[in-house]
Amino acid sequence: MAVGLKDSTIKVERPAKTLRELALDKVREAIDSGHFKPGDRLVERDLCAQLGVSRTIVREVLRHLESEGLVANLPNKGPIVARLDADEARQIYEIRGALEGMAARLCAERHDSTIVEALEGALYDIRQCYREKDMPGVLASTSAFYQVLFSKVDRHVAWGIVNLLTVRINHLRSMTIKTDNRNVEGPAQMERIIEAIRQGDGEGAYRAAMDHVTSAAAIAEAVISAQSPAA
Repeated sequence: MAVGLKDSTIKVERPAKTLRELALDKVREAIDSGHFKPGDRLVERDLCAQLGVSRTIVREVLRHLESEGLVANLPNKGPIVARLDADEARQIYEIRGALEGMAARLCAERHDSTIVEALEGALYDIRQCYREKDMPGVLASTSAFYQVLFSKVDRHVAWGIVNLLTVRINHLRSMTIKTDNRNVEGPAQMERIIEAIRQGDGEGAYRAAMDHVTSAAAIAEAVISAQSPAA
């Protein structure tokens, strides 16, 4: 008896990500976690062995990370983990402050309880990930917090701009979230943003968002300075 073509129980499911995308995630995570440090050489042969993928995939991954600013290709040396540039970081935080402050103000002026509920849910996840020492989870939950902030007031263009910087923002964030007491201070600052939004205090929400970004910028500047070859 022929098996009906409409029977989907044996359908071959496509993997959610390609091997290249999985390798890209792994190397990016290794850079963000500090497994590969600024200035470290990224030798193709070694990466092939560590990742268990072909040299073609490794080269594609390195080219992609170079386009994101996480890898630099130096003459006579090859690819290395890019050293963070203090001025570039400062500009990223300036953009973050302007956009996140605007979004926080608009959220407060919206007087929508669902915004507060969604932000509180994301903040709960951030704290839980800190407790479990799940740093990738902290990054993902923090991104979710800000996505709520922008999406709930229909600022999709602004969120798109933030997303263009997501890799570099997360690279900076991966450093700041591991500094002393950031697991307490960061969520407390975000709680103040939520409280101002709950109170419908647009100016307070703006200031709270700016304070949070300013604090993160100062921490990042100190970390980058400490990592400088001249330090």
